[in-house]
Amino acid sequence: MMRTASTRIARLAVLARIGLLACIALDAHAAATAGQAPQPAVPAPAAQAPAAPREADAVGVALTDARALIDRGQAKDAVAKLLALARPDDPRVLHVLGVAYYHADAEQQAVTVLERVRERLPDGSIERREAEQVLGLSLHLLGRSAEAIPWLERTRAWAVDNLELNFVLGQAYIQTNQPDAARTALARTFDLPADAPAAHVVAAQLMIRLKMETLAEAELAAALKKDPRTPRANFLLGQMALFRGRLDEAIERSTREIAVNPADAEAFAQVGDAYVRQGKWDEAIRALQQSIWLNPYYSSPYILLGRAYLKKDQPSTAEGMLRRAIAFDPNNRMAHYLLAQLLQQTGRTDEAKREFAIAEQLQAQSGRP
Repeated sequence: MMRTASTRIARLAVLARIGLLACIALDAHAAATAGQAPQPAVPAPAAQAPAAPREADAVGVALTDARALIDRGQAKDAVAKLLALARPDDPRVLHVLGVAYYHADAEQQAVTVLERVRERLPDGSIERREAEQVLGLSLHLLGRSAEAIPWLERTRAWAVDNLELNFVLGQAYIQTNQPDAARTALARTFDLPADAPAAHVVAAQLMIRLKMETLAEAELAAALKKDPRTPRANFLLGQMALFRGRLDEAIERSTREIAVNPADAEAFAQVGDAYVRQGKWDEAIRALQQSIWLNPYYSSPYILLGRAYLKKDQPSTAEGMLRRAIAFDPNNRMAHYLLAQLLQQTGRTDEAKREFAIAEQLQAQSGRP
């Protein structure tokens, strides 16, 4: 299935067994290796005969092995091992199977299993806590954030200081149009008061990434109302204006950011980008050069300078800028494409063909039309 920006960010935040899950897995593994076979979370159903001692030991060993496979990044193998036990009613097996499904990127299967087994695990037990946490994370990754929030909040009740959990909660609240709750969760992540101007900016930045620009604009306006010199607030407003083609507003906002922080290379680059789009080449070159003087390792200003110098009929300078962009970012398709055009215009056909080929290959790899 196609993942949204939200699920991709969530996966980056939590896939690698966030601290809570890692601790749970280590506790279970330590207990097993100490000769303490994991005990059933609840009594077996009455219709199921008690397992023979050897069978119980086999299940305990399989659960320990499955945990070890999950820890090694072999969650699919863990799933296969647990399914091979053929114990579809054993809550111990279902619990670890749900966790394994989550780590195998099979969130829907994780939800199905964990919803089935959660109430059969003792209330307040580490097994139930893990099941609820993974259930919440899986629902969020499926784009069902409203359903995920109650389970994530239950987890937060006993894991108050977990940064990753608060970050995921912030995303979930953004996706459900609850900006105040989102800001509160993200403020905890970054050790900020929830009503601080900086908290509004942090929330807005994530809202922009999740394509919730209307919410972001309100947060940034609130930050500037509290403190007109809040760092990055004007920059982000300028960034959104640039993407929407409101070039004068982008320049104005970015210039205000520079007044707050004259060393902000990105703000200078943003001004230069807007001037390039307006065809104001001298103004663009000035701003982009200032950006490079502050941060010479960022490829975008070099690409924009290459375009500007081409328009000013200075191909040698333009080529130098584009080659420097490629040196910093060899996989930048636009840099290769512009360089190919320049080489073609200056009669260097063979070199141009090579650069066009690289640009086409990068385009194909990106999967974008």
